Amino acid sequence: MSDSAVSPSEPQEAAVRPSLLALFNAFASASLSAFGGALPWVRRAIVEQRGWMTAEEFNETFSLAQFLPGANALNVAIVLGARFRGPAGAAAAFSGLLGPPLAIVLVLAFLYDRYGNVATLNHVLAGISCSATGLIIAFVAKMIAPLFKRRDWGPAIAIIGFICVAIVQWPLPLVFIGLAPISVALAWFRR
Repeated sequence: MSDSAVSPSEPQEAAVRPSLLALFNAFASASLSAFGGALPWVRRAIVEQRGWMTAEEFNETFSLAQFLPGANALNVAIVLGARFRGPAGAAAAFSGLLGPPLAIVLVLAFLYDRYGNVATLNHVLAGISCSATGLIIAFVAKMIAPLFKRRDWGPAIAIIGFICVAIVQWPLPLVFIGLAPISVALAWFRR
């Protein structure tokens, strides 16, 4: 079996240790597909396509990435790369996630600087923003599904967090500081 995929007959808990090239390719592929955000594509590549992690493991890694300062997708790449291959894996995942899009964005920035005032381009960008929003909604739905399957306090914490940030419009750091200790305590007592 190759180190870049788990066969369907094997359990997802199988110890998978992708190569540095496989890590780079997975994150480069996700980043090049990631119009509107890399995280849904990273999750798809890591959980659904390659089977390197379960949905629950990805959610736990994402939670850590959310807690760390910096961009979530970048944090996920570094944490996953380090988990699988140490510092070299973190560098491979980081390079795959940022390298190809950086080259593309530099070219697009030049073109936008030159042609950004064209009205048609503004309509195209407005349409793209709608697609990106749909992608984010789909990503959230996939991430929350394992929480509802566990039949514990997880969905309640997620809903409270959503209400506090999206509806009440409290600052995300404040909500996180308030809900994180409660969530950790509930998880601790559940064990």
